[in-house]
Amino acid sequence: MKLYEELQWRGLVDNITSPDLIEKLNSGRITFYIGTDPTADSLHIGHFSSLLTAKRLKEAGHNPIILVGGATGLIGDPKPNTERPMITKESLNYNYEKLRAQIGKLFGFEMVNNYDWSKDINFIDYLRDYGKYFSLNYMLNKETVKSRLEIGITYTEFSYMIMQALDFLILYKKYNCTLQIGGQDQWGNITAGVELIRKKIGAECYGLTMPLITKADGTKFGKSEGGTVWLDETKTSPYELYQFLINSEDEKVIEYLKKLTFLSRKEIEALEVKVKEEPHLRLAQKSLAEEVVTFIHGKEAYDNAVRISEILFEGKVKELSGKEIKESLSDVLIGTIKEDSNIVDLLADKAIATSKREARELIESGAITINGDKTTSLEHVISVNNAIDKKYTVIRRGKKKYYLIEHI
Repeated sequence: MKLYEELQWRGLVDNITSPDLIEKLNSGRITFYIGTDPTADSLHIGHFSSLLTAKRLKEAGHNPIILVGGATGLIGDPKPNTERPMITKESLNYNYEKLRAQIGKLFGFEMVNNYDWSKDINFIDYLRDYGKYFSLNYMLNKETVKSRLEIGITYTEFSYMIMQALDFLILYKKYNCTLQIGGQDQWGNITAGVELIRKKIGAECYGLTMPLITKADGTKFGKSEGGTVWLDETKTSPYELYQFLINSEDEKVIEYLKKLTFLSRKEIEALEVKVKEEPHLRLAQKSLAEEVVTFIHGKEAYDNAVRISEILFEGKVKELSGKEIKESLSDVLIGTIKEDSNIVDLLADKAIATSKREARELIESGAITINGDKTTSLEHVISVNNAIDKKYTVIRRGKKKYYLIEHI
C-alpha cells in the first residue's frame, strides 16, 4: 500500500488541493509543514494525530517542519462562534518554549517560529506586498469567516488568513516547502497560502486537510470529564491518559487505532474482528492505550498505569502511594477535612450518601470500604492517622464508585 492510500485507509485525508499531490506523496521527497499556535503550554491529544501524520510522512522519506506560531498566536485563529481571548506576549513566549521542548522530545522535528519573520514587517509593506493579493470576496467566502459574519469578526481575526498564507510563502522561499497539512477547519487558511504563492511568484504548492477526530456523539476527541487530555504528564497523568483511551467507545476505537498508532492494517483489522465478536474483552481499547501511552510517556509509565488500574479494580488502594492516589483519583476528589470525622456524618456531608439514614444502611450492608477495608461499624472514624501517606482517604461505595478525601 502506497503512502497516500495508507493515509486514506487510516482516515487521515479530508481534502487535497490538487490530484497531483498524490503522486508526489507516493514517490517524491517533499518538504511540508504543520502549524500550531502556542495558546497553551502543552499539546493535547487532538494534536497528537497531526504530529503522527508528520511522522508517517517523514518515515516515507519526506521532510517535516513544525511551525509554532509566535506571531499568529498573538492574533488568534477565528473560532466559529466567538472571538478568542488575547494572550500576552509573555505567556505566549512561555508557551512557545514549552511546546518546542515537548515536540522536540516526542518527535525530534525541526521547528520554526513565524514571529521571526513577522515581527519586522511594517503595516504599509504588509498591505502592499501581501494584502493586495487577497480580494475581500475571496476572504468572505471562507467558512471560518462566513460563520462569524452574523455575530461579528474583528479586522484582527480577519487578517489571520493572510498571516498564515504569508507563513507558507516564507517557508516555500526558505526551505522549498511545497505542502501544508492541517485539520479540515484549516482548509480556508491553507488554500489562501497556495493562492498567495501562485499569484506572487507563480509556483505550485499544495494543501492537505485531515478530518477532525470526534467521539461518537460528535464532540471533540480529547475532552474528558476533567477537561482537556494533555500530553504533559503534569497536566494529565499517564494513568488519566490510559483511562481516557481504555474507555474509548467500541464504534470509534478502530478509527482511533488507525489515526493514533503505527499498528499495521493486518493488526488493526484483527482487532476490529475482536471488537465485533468479543467486545467485553476490550482488546482494541487495551491496544490503543498501550500504543499511545507508551509512545508519549514510555513503557514504564504505561506499565504503572496498568498496575494502578488493576489495584483500583481489586480495591487494594493501600498498595498505592499518595502521589499515585492523587493522580488516579483527582477527578473524584470531593472535599477536604481538617479534623477527624464519624463515617456516617462524612458520608452524608460529602454527598456520598443522600442522608444519614442511607449512610447507615450502606455501612451496615457492607457497601462501604475505607482505604480498601470494608467497614460495618457506624462508629468508624475517618482520621488523618489512618490516611494513606497521612494525606488521603479513599472511600468506595459498592464495587466501582470511588471518592477521595484529602486531609489538610
